[in-house]
Amino acid sequence: MNQRQAAARLRVVLGHLGQTSARTGVAYSTSRAVSPNSFHPPQFQYTQHNAVLSLEQRKFYEENGFLVIKSLVSDADIQRFRDQFERICRGEVKPEQMMIMRDVSIAKSEYIPSERMISKIQDFQEDKELFRYCTLPEILKYVECFTGPNIMAMHTMLINKPPDSGKKTSRHPLHQDLLYFPFRPSNKIVCAWTAMEHIDRNNGCLCVLPGTHKGPLKPHDYPQWEGGVNLMFYGIQDYDEKTPRVHLVMEKGDTVFFHPLLIHGSGWNRTQGYRKAISCHFASADCHYIDVKGTSQEIVEREVMELVHRLYGIPKDTSLQVRLYEMKDL
Repeated sequence: MNQRQAAARLRVVLGHLGQTSARTGVAYSTSRAVSPNSFHPPQFQYTQHNAVLSLEQRKFYEENGFLVIKSLVSDADIQRFRDQFERICRGEVKPEQMMIMRDVSIAKSEYIPSERMISKIQDFQEDKELFRYCTLPEILKYVECFTGPNIMAMHTMLINKPPDSGKKTSRHPLHQDLLYFPFRPSNKIVCAWTAMEHIDRNNGCLCVLPGTHKGPLKPHDYPQWEGGVNLMFYGIQDYDEKTPRVHLVMEKGDTVFFHPLLIHGSGWNRTQGYRKAISCHFASADCHYIDVKGTSQEIVEREVMELVHRLYGIPKDTSLQVRLYEMKDL
């Protein structure tokens, strides 16, 4: 495998793990610019001053670290995303650099490309139909409220949470997304997560711990679950179990925007249907890289580099940050 192919494959894996380079992201400038003369109230540190969010919405996000916007994405767009996902499941469309995942409970011998076997697709930036989600004006106008006007699309997912096999492997442990991102500042990163159907506790809705975005990035590790745990499903080890939780019941098209330090997860799917959501992590183009050595994120870097060494033969001692910079012109 030549160096260019190896770099391209590494890019796919890093994207799967949420380690996408801010310099290789897809930038979209939005039409609404923030005036340099705008007044920024000192108590607001997680939101930008513009005319989109109301004062109450800004206060809610500042205090809680998330904000749900009802009926933001149209039924027509949701259906287009669903149709494209089904084409990918049937093998009719095979976008480059996209990773297809299945639940750990599915044996390799059972694998047949279909909706039943695919629990998630990641890094669909080369699929023009799915990537439309990241460019929807209605999404970007809210993203700008958190990142500012120079926006990068960093990591994309379409989640197809399967009916649980009985081992509860369809659940996602409580975690913070910043664990997977080696860039800062965290206040200029936001996730947009859109329900593609009715989502509640029965089919595994998001569970958030309001206000936890104000705390630090906590130590993560794989949970010791009897039924097994999916790849890179790290969970927080030392959160306060008495912290209040909110289960986000959402309708099709509802979109939640949340901070990368917000502790969140999702329950297992008790129904016979497949719970779908589409999401993208966005960041300001002004974000910068950090060295994760000696931090709680080093465990992720180590697993990433071991994985790409095993899959693609790239040296284990290669710096993740160096590799990302090397790929910036691909």
